[in-house]
Amino acid sequence: MGSTGIQSLHPEEHVFRSRYPPVQIPSDLTLPDFVLQNAELYSEKVAFVDAATGKGYTYAEVARDIRRFAKALRSIGLRKGCVVVVVLPNVIEYAIIALGIMSAGGVFSGANPASHASEIKKQVESAEAKLIITDASTYKKVNDLGLSVIVVGEEERIEGTMKWDELLEAADRASSGSNNEMVQQSDLCALPFSSGTTGLSKGVMLTHRNIVANLCSSLFSVGPEMIGQVTILGLIPFYHIYGLTGICCATIRNKGKVVVMPKYELRAFMDALITHEVTFAPIVPPIILGLVKNPIVDEFDLTKLKLRSIMTAAAPLAPEILNEFEKKFPGIVVQEAYGMTEHSCITISHGDPSKGHGIAKRNSVGFILPNLEVKFVDPETGRSLPKNTPGEICVRSQCVMKGYYKNEHETALTIDKDGWLHTGDVGYIDDDGDVFVVDRIKELIKYKGFQVAPAELEGVLLTHPSVEDAAVVGLPDKEAGEIPSAWVVISPGAKENEEDIIKHVAANVAHYKKVRRLQFVDAIPKSPSGKIMRRLIKEKMAEI
Repeated sequence: MGSTGIQSLHPEEHVFRSRYPPVQIPSDLTLPDFVLQNAELYSEKVAFVDAATGKGYTYAEVARDIRRFAKALRSIGLRKGCVVVVVLPNVIEYAIIALGIMSAGGVFSGANPASHASEIKKQVESAEAKLIITDASTYKKVNDLGLSVIVVGEEERIEGTMKWDELLEAADRASSGSNNEMVQQSDLCALPFSSGTTGLSKGVMLTHRNIVANLCSSLFSVGPEMIGQVTILGLIPFYHIYGLTGICCATIRNKGKVVVMPKYELRAFMDALITHEVTFAPIVPPIILGLVKNPIVDEFDLTKLKLRSIMTAAAPLAPEILNEFEKKFPGIVVQEAYGMTEHSCITISHGDPSKGHGIAKRNSVGFILPNLEVKFVDPETGRSLPKNTPGEICVRSQCVMKGYYKNEHETALTIDKDGWLHTGDVGYIDDDGDVFVVDRIKELIKYKGFQVAPAELEGVLLTHPSVEDAAVVGLPDKEAGEIPSAWVVISPGAKENEEDIIKHVAANVAHYKKVRRLQFVDAIPKSPSGKIMRRLIKEKMAEI
């Protein structure tokens, strides 16, 4: 959606484009075909390796098993356009599963395995999914949703499910069949769920072309000398758009190696960096804080690190932490990037300085990538703004989502009639073309890089019989970035205390969505139109 040309520019329209020339986007390749191009030249090279066990997949095995899984899915009746929800931690099979779904014409929708069963159910129902893929430890969260389930892993068969490895073997024996529907670049391939700019989770419709276009732009700086050379840490969740596009797909495209970690633990993290000679690590600010402050890091010989750069994109990085990191790890470049699910992943980033695609200034999220148009809009007037003037970041390109699934109202609020995606974030561009993100219009809370929607937590709070009204905001926290915090109006005569209400929320949401601070108040301040006055609540809570 959206085009790279502007038909009728208003005389005062300030539109910024990349300082680098446009890059070609192939018009006929699906996402799996695009990333697997030339895989046969790297057939023996390891593509994915488990950080702890060392078990891995070569490029030949990745290409083979994507084909086998696509064939298996078609043989069990998956039709083009059907959504498959994948509820798995980061495992070495993850990219094979996601790309296999897409190759079969299906639509991949990743879900957080740490989510509460009710949250997974909501996603499965919203996506109108036809199939679920999970592991034995998460099966209990999906076993009563009335859908077929494929279980990945070495464990014994669970009654009533299909085993992933047996399906692959069956695919080898099956005939090609007649339902090989042609997959087009314009077809949907992914339906990640995002809170967008307005809170509640929505399915983001991404086509093969959206993600191929994003990879063409974000990888423009990668030259032939880098192909097959990068070892990237696969710790950011693969169900997240950055994990899928920025780690799995980008690495397969560049024939690098992904060192897969299902969860963060500092010793295991340091061990993985050194043992597997990781050269690039996309991580979130709380991990950078740990690297700077935790004495465990000093147990390791840091001279053995092969790490050349880290990237942080899921939450803002405090300048003080950046300074401390650079002192402790001289020579490791820190890049901040900016992206969103609705734009297929990275929107603004950095390039290779050796090609003149320089690293942007400190605390900048980088420069505008090729093929993208960006403008900064006054939220009050809708007018686009000149350089060095903060406004809402709007982007237009072929990476912009098709829309929110079955939600035309929210789509219209996010993508305007001219194809501009309104991000809900405030930023500006300086005289050198470096972009800075300064604030968020949207109300989302970023807890350790995870998105938490206040509206969702308010809904959970209001399910408690003693809660009359509630408002949730994010309060600054040095370790987590922001913590979900609540003001609650309790019914007269209620016996519950603050801790009881906190426990009620914790019992109904994923761990990262828990309310960490809660206060009882007489009333929730609201504007004449009924909107919660979150800024006022934040200010009052910060005073305590």
